[in-house]
Amino acid sequence: MLDLVAALGHRLNEKLIRLGFATRFFFMLLVYSGQSFTRLHLTIREIYFSGVLSLLIILVSGLFVGLVLGLQGYETLQRYGSSDALGVLVALSLTRELGPVVAGLLFASRAGSSVTAEIGLMKATEQLTAMDMMAVNPIARVVAPRFWGGVIAMPLLAAMFSAMGVFGGYLIGVVFIGVDEGAFWSQMQSSVDFREDIVNGVIKSFVFGVAVSLIAVFEGYDSAPTAEGVSRAITRTVVTSALAILALDFVLTSFMFRGV
Repeated sequence: MLDLVAALGHRLNEKLIRLGFATRFFFMLLVYSGQSFTRLHLTIREIYFSGVLSLLIILVSGLFVGLVLGLQGYETLQRYGSSDALGVLVALSLTRELGPVVAGLLFASRAGSSVTAEIGLMKATEQLTAMDMMAVNPIARVVAPRFWGGVIAMPLLAAMFSAMGVFGGYLIGVVFIGVDEGAFWSQMQSSVDFREDIVNGVIKSFVFGVAVSLIAVFEGYDSAPTAEGVSRAITRTVVTSALAILALDFVLTSFMFRGV
């Protein structure tokens, strides 16, 4: 029993130490971000890497999510004679929840894992150490541009996901099933509030972008300089990012949509 308590305490102590190191790493990242912005082309390149190269999976996934929402929503609303409210159901589901959450999960799987692998391999091949020896801060040169590239790209990707999802709902509801087009768009416009729905969805996607980008760069920077260490860091990035997105979604939703 004592050995079990000692092992548990040792694991907890390791987690607390790592959490403290992650907090210190985040503050250092913010401090050295000013230096990274002086070389703006680095951040723009990372926006392209994290955002533009993720467009395909984001748009295709958003389309199919919208198609599924249209089918399931029409079947449910038809039972109550409210099939004309299909646009409201699709739009609110995407802007409030599915858009930021699913886009964040896809972003973590595609861009977050790539950033972790890139930084981890640079550490394994001692490129970060070489930069440090040449008086080039690796956090300002390597980590900060990747972090801010992900933070900027994530809300844009979530918006595109939601827009494509609405188009998918329109395609399946209006074009294929035959819901009245005027009712589809007019009820959506009258029911979706810019402040309560769209802006809160953007805030969610921004928070998810900060969380996923921070986890990705930290896991890569803190990975063991071996092939196995890098592979474990990539796994931790995807798993931790998914859990962080779902937990933050619950916290943000509880504050944003109370009584709405």
